Amino acid sequence: MSEVFGFNPNGIGLGALLTLVVLLILRGGLVPRRTHEDALADRDNWRQAFLESEAARKVEHEQTGELLELAKLGGHILTALPRPRQAEEEEVNANARMDPAPRTRL
Repeated sequence: MSEVFGFNPNGIGLGALLTLVVLLILRGGLVPRRTHEDALADRDNWRQAFLESEAARKVEHEQTGELLELAKLGGHILTALPRPRQAEEEEVNANARMDPAPRTRL
């Protein structure tokens, strides 16, 4: 008979073969067909989820680019507006501190 894994199966006992099979199952060398098919299905589901995630990331990247351009435009508009003079700012700040209630005579 031919050799399997470097040894002759006729030379070992039934207990040794059973031990070898149990060790292969425990270490993951032998898995049931159903377990293998489930692992393949999970891998395919993961791949589909990854592709959907990448598509969403691409859309988000494009939207972020558009928002960045709009923010730059808003910044340019704000810097192009004329600034009020210093005296006008002080007058506005002084009026803002006043009580808006009308004064009454005593």
